[in-house]
Amino acid sequence: MASTNFSVRMDSDIKKQCEALYGELGMNLTTAINVFLRQSLRVGGFPFEVRLDQPNKETMAAMLEAERIAHDPDVKHYSDVEEALRELKR
Repeated sequence: MASTNFSVRMDSDIKKQCEALYGELGMNLTTAINVFLRQSLRVGGFPFEVRLDQPNKETMAAMLEAERIAHDPDVKHYSDVEEALRELKR
């Protein structure tokens, strides 16, 4: 197998943390990168899910409702938690 070199720019703190992590797993950063690349070839893409975290429909509906309530002048508002708790105890 012929080998080649390539350069990667990364945050120096990330590099140090990864070197420590992979060192505990018994490998250096070069080996870890090779494992990642081989696994990428094996699965035909990233070897893990890559996605934007977006709230589900229920969470999004709750966020929109909270926004509506916060701006509704007809909804009772409380100045602090203690005031809201006193109201609940009535």
